[in-house]
Amino acid sequence: MFRDLTSLPRAVRGVRWDGLALGAGGPARPALRWETAEGRRLVLRQGGRTVLLARQRVTHRGVHYARTGGYVSPLPPLRVATARAVRAAAGDGADAWAARWAHRFSAALRASPGGPLHEGDWRLLPGMGPRAVDAYWTTLARHDPDRCHLTWFGYGDPVADQRDVLPLRALAAPDVARVKAYRRQFREGVLPPVLLWAVSGLNAFVVLDGHDRLAAALAEGGRPEVLRLGRAPVDGPAAPGHAPVLRAYEERAAHLERARAAGDRLAPTRIAVAGRRLAAELHALSDGFDLTRGWPLPGGAPAWEVLARRHAPGWHPDVTR
Repeated sequence: MFRDLTSLPRAVRGVRWDGLALGAGGPARPALRWETAEGRRLVLRQGGRTVLLARQRVTHRGVHYARTGGYVSPLPPLRVATARAVRAAAGDGADAWAARWAHRFSAALRASPGGPLHEGDWRLLPGMGPRAVDAYWTTLARHDPDRCHLTWFGYGDPVADQRDVLPLRALAAPDVARVKAYRRQFREGVLPPVLLWAVSGLNAFVVLDGHDRLAAALAEGGRPEVLRLGRAPVDGPAAPGHAPVLRAYEERAAHLERARAAGDRLAPTRIAVAGRRLAAELHALSDGFDLTRGWPLPGGAPAWEVLARRHAPGWHPDVTR
């Protein structure tokens, strides 16, 4: 069912580890999946359970959501002995540590009957990526209601609603026993990463596995290490975003070439700097995912409304503004 598992890029000495690529031949429809209906309605299903309901605003300024409390991680629990063994095997190398966890998570996802993988190409990437806002971790520690709103692009909406990560169930309190155990792992430097899933319909990441690890890191005043899962871009890494970057570089390079021809002695150095800047910008653009796939919700908008009344009674998101 799963075709391949490849490092991004292939491991060579002196090249930073960028993640894993994995290809899936199926299933055609996974157990953990997004279903969509008219009126920008979304629902996350896990087998026969409704996990989360969402509706995008007509102005494209954000999305309202309601969690049901029914989410269960598709991955088995991680034992502290495993966490310490992975840290010991990786030593002080951050790349080696992240790569080992990426391989473990990919194996667990491929073995799970309840995960989000479906036919196509996927990638597992380390870190939050260049567009994430570090301050949003503090926001999440204070503001994680079951029914709320995710703000897109600011637009004067509540600052607390600007978040990069949405847990699929409420985060446990800092003094809960399992969170306290993970807090000790955080202090020891062995806490496994949190596994996130890039969801384009929410313009955010959801927590696929590691809610208690996330709660522990935030309770310690820190930041969790993360690995991000998402669909691989179909036409190469973030291909649509390459064009303006390449045009800007070509214009800059042409200007510098004219300056060199005119005798500017600093032009060769500036050309080299422009090339390095281009490489950095293209690398940042490659740190992305394709759109999340959704399946039609049987029954359409009326069925979504029934689910909303059943799982989120009294929830009436204002999507008109």
